[in-house]
Amino acid sequence: QVQLVESGGGLGQAGGSLTLSCAASGRIFSINAMGWYRQAPGKQRELVATITSRDVTNYADSVKGRFTISRDNAKNTVYLQMNSLKPEDTAVYYCNAQRVRIYYYSTYSDYWGQGTQVTVSS
Repeated sequence: QVQLVESGGGLGQAGGSLTLSCAASGRIFSINAMGWYRQAPGKQRELVATITSRDVTNYADSVKGRFTISRDNAKNTVYLQMNSLKPEDTAVYYCNAQRVRIYYYSTYSDYWGQGTQVTVSS
């Protein structure tokens, strides 16, 4: 079983910075892409940023230029550096691992972390 454990959430101030980390553990052969999604109260879960195993990144328009996603493939860990925080960034942030194989011939599966709360005060 693959587990994703997030850390680094908490309280931030508008204009400040926070960094999220997510480590995937368990039997893992490969992970195609990892990413971050968020869900604010009363809203649907939305994409924040993703990064492939070849470091191709994709960002939501709302975070472009402020957030940076990075990845350590050797550690199966993904990071989200959040700068210039805004109150509207307040949400539960979820880590996601896409198209995970636990061995070479296995099928692909997706996994989610339990979520970490980010609250930005004005």
